[in-house]
Amino acid sequence: MDRSQGYSLRHRLLARLWIPLFLVVLIGSLGAFWLARHIGSVVYDRWLYDSAMTLAQQVRLDGGKAVLDLPKPAIEMFEWDSVDRIFEEVRSREGRLIFGSAVFPPPPDGLIAGKPRFYEGLVSGYRTKIVAILLDRPTADSVGFVIQVAETKRKRKSIVAEILWFAVPLQVLILLLAGASVWYAVTSGLRTVDNIASHLARYEPDGLVPVADLDRAPTELKPLLNSLNQLIAKLAEAQDTQRRFTANAAHQLRTPLTTLQVQTERALRERDAAKRSEALSHVLTAVRRARHLAHQLLTLARSERSGEPMLRMVTVDLAELAREELEQWADTAIAHHVDLGYDGPERGVTIEAEPLLLRELIGNLVDNAIRYGGAGSVVTLGLKTSPVVLTVDDDGPGIPMEERQMVLERFYRRPGSSGDGCGLGLAIAREIAARHDASVRIRDNPHGRGARIEIVFGA
Repeated sequence: MDRSQGYSLRHRLLARLWIPLFLVVLIGSLGAFWLARHIGSVVYDRWLYDSAMTLAQQVRLDGGKAVLDLPKPAIEMFEWDSVDRIFEEVRSREGRLIFGSAVFPPPPDGLIAGKPRFYEGLVSGYRTKIVAILLDRPTADSVGFVIQVAETKRKRKSIVAEILWFAVPLQVLILLLAGASVWYAVTSGLRTVDNIASHLARYEPDGLVPVADLDRAPTELKPLLNSLNQLIAKLAEAQDTQRRFTANAAHQLRTPLTTLQVQTERALRERDAAKRSEALSHVLTAVRRARHLAHQLLTLARSERSGEPMLRMVTVDLAELAREELEQWADTAIAHHVDLGYDGPERGVTIEAEPLLLRELIGNLVDNAIRYGGAGSVVTLGLKTSPVVLTVDDDGPGIPMEERQMVLERFYRRPGSSGDGCGLGLAIAREIAARHDASVRIRDNPHGRGARIEIVFGA
């Protein structure tokens, strides 16, 4: 079977139940056959033995010799059978024929006095079951004699056939009833799966709700349904997040794009060179803000996708990477009149991380501090070990305790904020930190006014 094409669970269950049932019936039929043969052998062997012992009682001594004289009616009565033929023979131990006219095979060797020996053989051309008994009665010409009685096997075969004709149809009937019961049980048992499939087939993209009530579901399906409901809940949450993200992104892009349109139209209308230059300056500011917002959105999307198994985690020297990334922001800090510095070891702080995302994390924290710290502020990137903690300190206005959780949400900007950010910097930092099993904490700057953002790795 090609497993790539899947298989029917119903068919597999039925096959795995019906095959053992068939084997049970087959074994039962073979057992009935053996039992019928055994019963036939026991019953008719006992009759042969009794007949032989009856014949033995008619043996008498005449002049010191064993003789057996039966009248013809007695012989006919002994041999009478409506189905089988009966044969008898009495011989001395040395082989002298005492009674009988049928042609028997020689008695088997090793006969023990008084113990019957049953065997099969040809008697006068007939296939028979024979019993041979050695009787130890000394006579003048022998130390005993052997009696053999044989019977053809028609009754034996008949009783076997009768038992089988009764047992086999009964076994087949049991098989059919059991098979029907199994089919009904499997079909009704899988009805819940069919209901779930029908429920999923009717799903609409906007209607992500649990597929089943776990309290009413079979115990065996509860783990599957629970996992499926959890997946649907995550999909619903992701769908809701995506909608809010799209709506917020559209709203955030509307402002710089509107400014861009208005200032461009103004520049086209202005005849005065100074006013035209002022309008173009506003256009440039709007373009920069739109570009920054687009970069932030792409970074956020990339950090979310990095939760997939494709995330390339390597050993990174966080100290070297932090200093290298900080150098990239030197010109921006100078342009904003911000004192940018580093406080930590130069190298030797290694972690497992994705280098590009780690650079984005540091860059977003530094950029956020520069934008909201204001001109003349001091921004310090710090690094501590045991545990590894990356910090960014600024001496700006700080973040009130009641807003510290909200600033980690997407597109949230503090009321009255003077920065030109778009409210994504800390949200991106939290997303990337989560991909590295790190947490984001916001504290007061321990060196004075302002805020400290901590990224605690391994938390």
